[in-house]
Amino acid sequence: MRTIRFLIQKEFIQIFRNKGMLPIIFGMPIIQLLILTNAATFDLRNVQFHLIDRDQTTTSRKLVEKFTSSEYFIPVAQSFSDEKGEENLKSNRARMVLNIPGNFEKEVLSNKVSHIQFIINAEDGNAAGLTQTYASNIVHAFAMEYQSVWSSVDNPKQIKIDYSFWYNPELNYETYMIPGILVALVSMIGLFLSGMNIVREKEIGTIEQLNVTPIKKHEFIIGKLLPFWLLGLFILGFGLFVAKLIFNIPIMGSLWLIFGTAAVYLIVVLGIGLFISTVTDTQQQAMFIAWFFMVIFMLLGGLFTPIESMPSWAQNLTVVNPIAHYIQMMRGILIKGAVIGDISFQVIVLSLYSIIMLTLSVLRYRKVND
Repeated sequence: MRTIRFLIQKEFIQIFRNKGMLPIIFGMPIIQLLILTNAATFDLRNVQFHLIDRDQTTTSRKLVEKFTSSEYFIPVAQSFSDEKGEENLKSNRARMVLNIPGNFEKEVLSNKVSHIQFIINAEDGNAAGLTQTYASNIVHAFAMEYQSVWSSVDNPKQIKIDYSFWYNPELNYETYMIPGILVALVSMIGLFLSGMNIVREKEIGTIEQLNVTPIKKHEFIIGKLLPFWLLGLFILGFGLFVAKLIFNIPIMGSLWLIFGTAAVYLIVVLGIGLFISTVTDTQQQAMFIAWFFMVIFMLLGGLFTPIESMPSWAQNLTVVNPIAHYIQMMRGILIKGAVIGDISFQVIVLSLYSIIMLTLSVLRYRKVND
């Protein structure tokens, strides 16, 4: 422990002596939050929905068929329980709940106003608005198709729709973007700084001094990783403070859970960065490789576009994309108030990822020059 403590002290001294690093630590959070928050989204496809059909009649089944036959909606679950629908919304398995009441066909055929309900996950306000529009158009087309059965042409009967936007009732796009931007911020700083760390030691010649000491490989890796791990947690806290102060984002979940999951995620990011640092010889090489992976992870991570709207091959790649997992976790905790049980799959994946990357970093580091 004494050896690791001296290594950590050395790393912090080097960090704060580097005047170019301080603007990155304190300036980047504000700049990224102000600029990237207003990034645009794209069209929406394959909205997954949970069906609650309490009517179970020919009319209700025809309405459901209108949804399932469109290119915009995919059924993922069916039940008679509002709690099941809420559970699927919270776990991101569904983006909308289609609720058809038990007297739907009876009201339709008796020329009364019929009610159906859309419960839409409004984390992403723009996506929620599009979901509402698509669903309303389907219901309107269904009503027009059957209006001759329900009423006369002079007095067409309509289906009344009750809207309920959950988690982001004001459809504020900033509420959806900021958790993802915080993930991108922590990822970029952690990956780039750790990626250039060992390489910088090689370039300035201090790596040879460390190699001739009796420091063990795991002590060296811990000493390199822990300062940036603490720095990453500080940056996340600073970013949350700025986001709350400027944009007043909701923090519905536990701060302990936010920083606990961040602790696991940072081990993954820093492990990747340290591994890159062990296989490169210059800071430029480390920067290019880190930027290459960072761009891919961010574009396929659901930061700007929903993962559900991506091609199937891109959706499959999110399994090995740590940014995609942590963006889901951050949005779930901050916006939905998710608990550990709601994000258990992502926690398990990131924990396994961290073990793999740390093991590779320790095995790859050699105390001799090639």
